Amino acid sequence: MRHEKIFEQVEILDAGAEGKSIARIGERVIFIPFVVPGDLVDIRIIKQRKKYWEGKPIRLHRFSGRRTDPFCTHFGTCGGCRWQNMDYSWQLFYKQKQVEDHLARIGKFTGYVLLPILPALKTKYYRNKLEYTFSNRMNVLGFHIPGMFDRVLDIDTCYLQEDPSNSIRLAVKKFALESGLSFYDVKNRSGFLRNLLIRSTSAGDMMVIMVIGEDNLEAIMPLLDHLAGSFPQVTSLYFVVNKKHNDTIQDLDLKLYKGFPWIQESMKPFHPADPDLIFRIGPTSFYQTNSLQAEFLYRTVAQFGNFKGNEVVYDLYSGIGTIAIYLARYVKQVIGIESVASAVSDARNNAELNGIQNTVFYSGAAEKILNREFTRENQRPSVIVTDPPRAGMHEKAIKAILEILPGKLIYVSCNSATQARDMALMTPHYTLVKCQPADMFPHTQHVENVSLMERKW
Repeated sequence: MRHEKIFEQVEILDAGAEGKSIARIGERVIFIPFVVPGDLVDIRIIKQRKKYWEGKPIRLHRFSGRRTDPFCTHFGTCGGCRWQNMDYSWQLFYKQKQVEDHLARIGKFTGYVLLPILPALKTKYYRNKLEYTFSNRMNVLGFHIPGMFDRVLDIDTCYLQEDPSNSIRLAVKKFALESGLSFYDVKNRSGFLRNLLIRSTSAGDMMVIMVIGEDNLEAIMPLLDHLAGSFPQVTSLYFVVNKKHNDTIQDLDLKLYKGFPWIQESMKPFHPADPDLIFRIGPTSFYQTNSLQAEFLYRTVAQFGNFKGNEVVYDLYSGIGTIAIYLARYVKQVIGIESVASAVSDARNNAELNGIQNTVFYSGAAEKILNREFTRENQRPSVIVTDPPRAGMHEKAIKAILEILPGKLIYVSCNSATQARDMALMTPHYTLVKCQPADMFPHTQHVENVSLMERKW
């Protein structure tokens, strides 16, 4: 048996990647979960990588003054809220520091203004979407345990989504057990009940999607009837059969069992005198997971744009049109580009729903659509807004932006590391002016970031 490395009374120095904290032994960086900077702990090394080690705390000698008591009984096993034992003010500190570190270390940026992070209005029950997984190991319904693809933690109470989210999950599990419905076996890729998705809005709409692994429609009907009868708050009830080896359902045929085909979310506009914006969200639509914070995020985009009303704006990775429609009242025209065809259809419908007539949405990847012919047909933009996925922008999309050279680039990102990498490629032509971090996901390491770059003339 390999000799275990144990280091005693090691001080935790910083908060790092994936919600873990950082210690050092000599020049060696060690990542440790569920501890807080300022803790003094004994560490057992569980993985040794070339550039870093991973450790596990086995004894705490001194508790950090930055600690607080976690409020969830699943803390320490569930990987969803890894900073729950850290005081919220310190969570904000380390999120701001993360953005600053990435911009300095990866992007080599200096001389810009880093604005104070926008704190979350709610630190509990802030999510509008949760996805639960069924597992036949102990017949549980909950979240995957980090690092164990075949293990699911049975959830009693989750503090991420407003009720009746918890009640729905518990009722589904109880009915399934009493009815003898089989839970999914991920190793053998078999079983009837696979996933449960719950979406909600601040307006009170609620969507439930039952994902089943077998094409046995008769077996799902009693469960759907039970849900519809027990929870009148559910305004949209779907089911879908997924026999694939992954959990994605965007490419599957979702069946509306009862209610409306969408849920509806409202958003305050940039100018208070304007009417609220309305967005219809389908079962596979992307919408910012924290609805309250999304308003602050889009308000920041509008503020950074400082629009005069005569601008043509390109909105890359435009999704269901939220940013484009939010900005449309204050500019000449917004051109949205989105690779998911169903999202483009949703965006067009949402524009019509809001009486917006100066938006155009194109279906396709930004790196393929953006070219000289496209800009000739749609006018050259004075501002480009881009909100890519966590992986960041395709290099060809960045190259296309550098050929268009708009006066302003507003980059919205949920990953400041890839954002810094992408923006660094633009520094021959652009200057980073300011950044606004925003906390969209309390008790996690994740931070949203809006950055403004201006062209060097």
